[in-house]
Amino acid sequence: MSASAETLGPALLDRLPASVQTPSYDRTMLAPGMAHLGVGAFHRCHQAEYTDDLLSLRFDRWGIVGINIRPPSLADTLGRQSGLYTRLIRENSHIEARVIGSIVRVVDSQESAAPALGVLVSPDIELVTMTVTEKGYCHIPSSGELDLSHPDIVHDLANPETPRSLPGLLVRSLELRQATHGRPLTLLSCDNIPTNGVILGNVVRSFAERRGNGLADWIAANVAFPSAMVDRIAPAVTQADLDSVEQWFGYRDGAVAVGEPFRQWVIEEEFAGRMPRWDLVGATFVDDVTPFEHLKMRVLNGAQTTLATLGVLAGLEHTSDAVADPLLADFIRRMLVEETVPTLMPVPGILPLTYVEQSLARLKNTAIRHRNHQVATDGSQKIVQRLLNPIRDRLSQGGSIGLLSVPVAGWMAYLIQASDRFGKRWPVSDPYAGKVAEIADTTGHDAQALASAILAIDGIFDPSLAADGTFRAAVISALGDLLSDDPMAAVRHGLEQDEVARLKRSKQSAL
Repeated sequence: MSASAETLGPALLDRLPASVQTPSYDRTMLAPGMAHLGVGAFHRCHQAEYTDDLLSLRFDRWGIVGINIRPPSLADTLGRQSGLYTRLIRENSHIEARVIGSIVRVVDSQESAAPALGVLVSPDIELVTMTVTEKGYCHIPSSGELDLSHPDIVHDLANPETPRSLPGLLVRSLELRQATHGRPLTLLSCDNIPTNGVILGNVVRSFAERRGNGLADWIAANVAFPSAMVDRIAPAVTQADLDSVEQWFGYRDGAVAVGEPFRQWVIEEEFAGRMPRWDLVGATFVDDVTPFEHLKMRVLNGAQTTLATLGVLAGLEHTSDAVADPLLADFIRRMLVEETVPTLMPVPGILPLTYVEQSLARLKNTAIRHRNHQVATDGSQKIVQRLLNPIRDRLSQGGSIGLLSVPVAGWMAYLIQASDRFGKRWPVSDPYAGKVAEIADTTGHDAQALASAILAIDGIFDPSLAADGTFRAAVISALGDLLSDDPMAAVRHGLEQDEVARLKRSKQSAL
């Protein structure tokens, strides 16, 4: 690496190569109007880029103050660069570089809530967006309600002025806003959770009700929680990504973000006050996000979760490797077409089968090095909406679930094999990893006993679904195969059984 290469910052903007797009507006005139919690790769590839587009089209007071309440810190990367960073779009051999200027300031608030509260309470902030991952909401996945047993929630209810959790932080900031200036606020979740606005509203109101003093009533009158569907694949940034900017463009950037060309943002039109007109730069404002959520979470995200855990079990490192495997490619397409698509609601302007093929094509992008272990992170927070809800809908339709049940067993096998009893084959990150490891260590290799104990975790599995005989049998059968010396037997058996069912249906329809 060159010792003389300059680090990205305002002074360098006018001297960047012509191949790097830079902000077309005057950043010195940009004032903060919104905050964002969780300034990771996805935010930098998505909401911050949409905002940069909007500022170029219609300049307004919509600068972003970025806040991290969990590692990593921002001071030495985005902070040193005055909020500037390079967004790389990569598709196979194609590369496009652009410096995004919409983040005006960054705040580290990992050690104390005070810096974050200082931003969130400001009357200048009219909107707070967030990407804190599914587990950041401290909710129970199976019900969407606030998890009152969560250690951070227990702490925050006892120590409301020094919150650690997202719900605790937001409620404290709303309490201070009510006491100081009373200005309304829109809280916009941009995380991959169905009805994310409803869940955010649930956890905030639940927490506020326990604070008392009329805070919950004030929130009901002054705070909006619109739901949103967000989409762009933005994997964790690697050192190679950071190095590539210097190699290709001649400057250093410690805050590079990498994404695919596709992006989408659908936002429920339920705002407490002024909102950025993201709809002018490609976002969609709608009355109901639900059909878009189901389509994206059940098809694209369902495919990602399936390919991630089955890919790891097959010894494949990246999602693009998994979808390039002929057996897994056949399995995922048939699972989506035959079992997932029939559970979808009509989506204006989108044909489901076309969306399936578009999604699989996106996952084949070899330039997006999305590690299967990264996609599999926090799987317990994801499988309800991606797999269990479509399974429930299929069962109510009287349809087959033999294919959708395989990745449910795949999630189980992925965590089971991280336990001591199964040799700790890989490290995992999941709120229920300890619980599943305890079950595995106690139960051993009996697939039926393992599946039964895991299905009894009612924070993930609704008891009525866990008790369904068809579902239990399918999961137990697949889990037995996945824990064998030939884990892909589960995939082959699922396809074979599906073929038998299809032939049977074909004969019945011919009669």
